[in-house]
Amino acid sequence: MNERLYFRQLLAGRDFGRNHPVCGQMANFVYLVGDKVTRECVIIDPAWAVDDIVDVAEADQMKVVGAFGTHYHPDHVGGSMMGFHVEGFTRLLERCSCPLHVHRADAEFVQKVTGLAQSELTLRDGGDKVATGSVEIEWMHTPGHTPGSCCFRVNGALVAGDTLFLQGCGRTDLPGGDPAEMRRTLSQRFSTLPDDTVIYPGHNYGGPKAPLSALRKTNPVFDPRWAAQMLG
Repeated sequence: MNERLYFRQLLAGRDFGRNHPVCGQMANFVYLVGDKVTRECVIIDPAWAVDDIVDVAEADQMKVVGAFGTHYHPDHVGGSMMGFHVEGFTRLLERCSCPLHVHRADAEFVQKVTGLAQSELTLRDGGDKVATGSVEIEWMHTPGHTPGSCCFRVNGALVAGDTLFLQGCGRTDLPGGDPAEMRRTLSQRFSTLPDDTVIYPGHNYGGPKAPLSALRKTNPVFDPRWAAQMLG
């Protein structure tokens, strides 16, 4: 365990956005990851109530120095959803004026949903490593839910966004979704991860975390028969 690692999992409707009419129903997880010594952190998927999220970091005496988007959907980076305005990257930029990192394959989508210019985004590729203090976060490109869906590896954990939940995986029938790519992600890209990797999902669908070894036994997405039927 990296003793310098700062890692917090925040649940929508409980830890932030308690007064938002739909935030809690979406059950999003947002993550704060950083270095306890340098007191710097990044936010993974800042959405719904950005000021609440930043306030949590600042209460821990951490400075927000960047944000990562797992994918372009408004409940993760902001925009319009179900008739509601969802705060996200744009509000964070106003509050903290920090780099906003997204995978380049989702950049055009992020621009459309947030209204940001490409010049306001820092484009990333799978395999990129971004350090916050001494804490290194590795980008893992896991397309399927969206073209630029990413997971983030840090200290034996995987922040999985909507690529993988404790029960099920992200939908592939929304714009940019690709069942064949999702199948490759689950059967091939995830095969490189060790069993003791702890999965931290993007939504509270089945729970907040679990070792990958358990999910490989209990989550139907790892059953080839399910994948063949549901993902083609």
